[in-house]
Amino acid sequence: MKLKKIVIAALFAASSVSLLSGCDQQQSEDGLNKLKAFFNAVKPDNLLLKNLQPGVTTEAQIREQMGEPENERTFTDGSKRLEYPRGPAGTNTYMVDLDPDGLFVSVTQVLTAENFAKVRPGMTMDEARRLLGKPTTIAEYPLKKERVWSWHWLEDGVNQDAMFNAHFGPDGTVVTTSRSDSIRGGQR
Repeated sequence: MKLKKIVIAALFAASSVSLLSGCDQQQSEDGLNKLKAFFNAVKPDNLLLKNLQPGVTTEAQIREQMGEPENERTFTDGSKRLEYPRGPAGTNTYMVDLDPDGLFVSVTQVLTAENFAKVRPGMTMDEARRLLGKPTTIAEYPLKKERVWSWHWLEDGVNQDAMFNAHFGPDGTVVTTSRSDSIRGGQR
């Protein structure tokens, strides 16, 4: 029922954008693109990931269904990884892997205990970002000369909200990690 209300609101907003922009085609397209980006941001995960078929689904189809990624990495062999955090207070970040021909290979939810266990002292910010995606929050502690990146996740995989924290020193590498309780959907 909630999804139906979102779809109805989106259709109403789309028709309003078209009417308000009148003859200006560029404004109409910009409005529809913003609406599509909003809908992708709130789209339930089962719709976000629906019908992705390895070796069949193209990068263009993924971008149409999931929207523009937060980050994109191209590797030396031509393959790509697209990053889709479901935030700001979401508990999933999906990494979508594409082969060198731009075809879907796999999708992985990376905010897991197994991946958090890979974050070790000496790891760089870039390495942490490649592993876990965009952090939910970034906090600066000037007196400690520390920057803390935090990711909101489901600690038990179902309903135990928590924050995983990577503490970076002045050189931009991990000095320690910690766990904290999540308050109000990912806000600490």
